[in-house]
Amino acid sequence: MSFEEKRAWIYAVVALLVPAGYFVVVLGRLRESSAAEVAYVWPLLIATGVAMVLNMVATIAAGAASPKDVGPRDERDVSFERQGERVGFYVISLVVLVPLGLAMAGVEQFWIANGIYLAFVLSALASAVVRIVGYRRGF
Repeated sequence: MSFEEKRAWIYAVVALLVPAGYFVVVLGRLRESSAAEVAYVWPLLIATGVAMVLNMVATIAAGAASPKDVGPRDERDVSFERQGERVGFYVISLVVLVPLGLAMAGVEQFWIANGIYLAFVLSALASAVVRIVGYRRGF
């Protein structure tokens, strides 16, 4: 497995696990109070920071574990990344329409903010999956 494919796997795992933990915590708070009263800002900021740090640390660890795999990216790496980013852009462009509609409908900020976060998460997952499929099967 190339280093760039490892990076795609790391990105996918982090983009799946961290938001899952965030949504378990925050949506669990909805049982106790209404959406307007749920404290979601700090958990959202923490989840974002944790995801960035985990991604960096795991990428560095993967590079340290197999330094011979780390090297210049080739044309295939660039192509897979470009295709993944393109699909991620389409996903976020479509999914963000939901929180936009919620904002226009005057729904609580809780739902709008979490809808936007979910759009980013789905975009990241789609991007990573496209890159992984590219490495596994080609385009």
